[in-house]
Amino acid sequence: MYKNVLWATDGSDAADRALTHAKALAAEGGGTVTVVYCEEFTLPGGKGGGSFPVHVNESEVQEKIERQVAELSGNGTKATLEMTRSKAGGAAHAIAEIAAQEHSDVIVVGTRGRTAIAGLLLGGVTQRLLHIAPCPVLAVPPEQGTEG
Repeated sequence: MYKNVLWATDGSDAADRALTHAKALAAEGGGTVTVVYCEEFTLPGGKGGGSFPVHVNESEVQEKIERQVAELSGNGTKATLEMTRSKAGGAAHAIAEIAAQEHSDVIVVGTRGRTAIAGLLLGGVTQRLLHIAPCPVLAVPPEQGTEG
């Protein structure tokens, strides 16, 4: 049913949990997984200050995601990685744009991200995707009792 599965990840445990579902959907439909990671940047500072990544461990997160894509491919799932950038708070729009460009059939995403404030109820990116995505969104909740 789903030929083009998009897995949006921020490198969090919640996103990793969603990967299991993305792999299953792609395998069931004989499809592919497009992995999307959006690096968010702060707004430029005053007096000519530049933008900075929102998270300090960006290189570690990117390396982890690159390993996950290699593992997907190594296990027989056709997978590609799309890295993009946005200002803070713009990740959902960047993910939705890639989903539209790739003609994705479904976006698979965790319900909680790396930031505690954004994940108080439903992750900010996931919440926004539910409103703007060009295709269905599968929001994978955390395991019972692991997050709270």
